[in-house]
Amino acid sequence: MATVAASVLLTPGPPDVDLMQEHGILKRVLLIYQECIERITAMQPPPLAAVHDGAEIIHDFIEGFHEPLEEGYVFPRLQKPGQLKGTVDTLLVQHAKGRELTQSILAASKTGSQSTSSLAPAMTAFVRMYQPHEAREDTVVFPAFRANVTSDELARLARTFLTLQRQQFGPNGFSDYVAKVAEIEQSLGIYELSQFTPTTIP
Repeated sequence: MATVAASVLLTPGPPDVDLMQEHGILKRVLLIYQECIERITAMQPPPLAAVHDGAEIIHDFIEGFHEPLEEGYVFPRLQKPGQLKGTVDTLLVQHAKGRELTQSILAASKTGSQSTSSLAPAMTAFVRMYQPHEAREDTVVFPAFRANVTSDELARLARTFLTLQRQQFGPNGFSDYVAKVAEIEQSLGIYELSQFTPTTIP
């Protein structure tokens, strides 16, 4: 087992691939938000615990780790050549707006909160912004980043990303957050993938 662990440490995944995998966590929280929005819109009791736990994942993992990697290592390589300056500028503004929305969601979803009226609008705004945000990064920004760095730089950044993740979250950071997302999905009854398969085709 020690040999396998050492091999993993020595061969981290490409940094852009890691970032896209981390987007998977973000996408699953967006689905959690969407489910909670639908329940609130249907006048059901707000699932405050699920919303709060999802917002904490966004705050800790996406805003506290994933986005700083983009801002510190990916975006500067695209702004210098001037390739995607307008796109990067917009993404940076959206990161800042997202953090504001997350603070609003966290405040409104606290246990015993008396002010939940802003919850659905804040989650709706977050989902609406981050769906195109992450799609643009996956299909435009990360490929451009890959084209602007050498293979040696990619390998060095891969090691840097892995080291930073282990320093911040321990040896199983990504897996731990995937498990946290799954727990929220299970609490809402939306974990089973098969339930989203249509039984009839219109």
